[in-house]
Amino acid sequence: MERLAELPSLPEAPPSERMKLFRQKLRLCCVVYDFSDARKQVREKDAKRLALLELVQFLSDGKVAWNPAVVDDLMTCVEANINRPLGGKRTQKSPGKETKIEGAEEDEPVLEEAWPHLQLVYELLYRFVLAKVDAKTVKDYFSKRFILQLLNLFDSEDPRERDYLKTILHRIYGNFMALRSFIRRSMNNVFFTFIYETGHFNGVVELLQILGSIINGFALPIKAEHQKFLEKALIPLHKAANVAQYHQELSYCTVQFVEKDPTTATPIILGLLRFWPVTASAKEILFLNELEEIIELIQPEQFAQVMRPLFLQIGRSITSPHFQVSQRALYLWNNESLVNLVAVHRVEILPMIFGQLYHNCDNHWHTTVQSLTFNVLKLFMEMDSQLFDQCSAQLVEREGKKQQTSDERSRRWQQLEQRVQPYRQQVR
Repeated sequence: MERLAELPSLPEAPPSERMKLFRQKLRLCCVVYDFSDARKQVREKDAKRLALLELVQFLSDGKVAWNPAVVDDLMTCVEANINRPLGGKRTQKSPGKETKIEGAEEDEPVLEEAWPHLQLVYELLYRFVLAKVDAKTVKDYFSKRFILQLLNLFDSEDPRERDYLKTILHRIYGNFMALRSFIRRSMNNVFFTFIYETGHFNGVVELLQILGSIINGFALPIKAEHQKFLEKALIPLHKAANVAQYHQELSYCTVQFVEKDPTTATPIILGLLRFWPVTASAKEILFLNELEEIIELIQPEQFAQVMRPLFLQIGRSITSPHFQVSQRALYLWNNESLVNLVAVHRVEILPMIFGQLYHNCDNHWHTTVQSLTFNVLKLFMEMDSQLFDQCSAQLVEREGKKQQTSDERSRRWQQLEQRVQPYRQQVR
């Protein structure tokens, strides 16, 4: 990079020569160096870094006279540097072959060795996106091909790179309306590949953060396209074994949907129940947290639609042997919105969960869970004492029938044993 080191700095050049020098440095910065060996091409790497710093500052100062040729040079430089095979990618696994142990620590991310150059190239691109450039001049460069390249780069293990990509893609989405639909569809495809094929993608968190803002700007009524995205991509993201890594952002997106359109609460809750974890207690707690946020916003009509399957699952969570799951399910009754909805439908809900509550009071091994269960039972008793007595009587009757059935089974086994005993003695 001798030529780049020999060029004058942009501030020192005559004003009439600065644009020519700006383009010349952009073209020379298209050369990409190998950072795997820190001892190789040290002078050239440093010269390129200083040149990129100059270019970023020149662009930030608003001194660039934009025309198609300048844009072409800048985008060629950007693409030459950022489009590369992503290093350090771990072996991909299908969702069905996930072997990660719950609670195990995440591996340290593989940081990009060329970041001293890449950061400045991303800064160039970001400043260009912010610049007031004629949309017609730019549209050919922010093409669908370029958007797909950016989305592929979200699989970088370096969180610094993903953060730049998030900011840039979000800004492109905001500035270019013609690309919005394509960007949403392309993000959907990334999620489909993650859910149904690879089970691994580093940039899920960042893409969901972008989507959270996009959903917030949806017009009402919600378009069929957005409803389909919710049901086909967003809800199935709950099924991944590593959902804890991005659940906060995913939950924010689902809650944003419910805030925009309360009718979406029904497919979201039914989807959560469909993908409800059976053995992953930490994941189950996350689902209960998300359920409570949605219940805060749900309308009575939608609550009535999901009430039965919802409380059948809550009943199972209440009796979970994992005390944190049971405790989290019982804490739902601290939510005033839930209590008000339950009070309206107590005749249907209490019989569904009375047995589990009664079982917890007597049989759960954790004293805090027993205490919380008693508080919930007390709440129902104060809400409707007559209904409470009916449920209690029905439970006693059911338990009595169970005991009779058990006693009858034992009696028959004893009779069978007596009949078989002589034959056993003969065999001996």
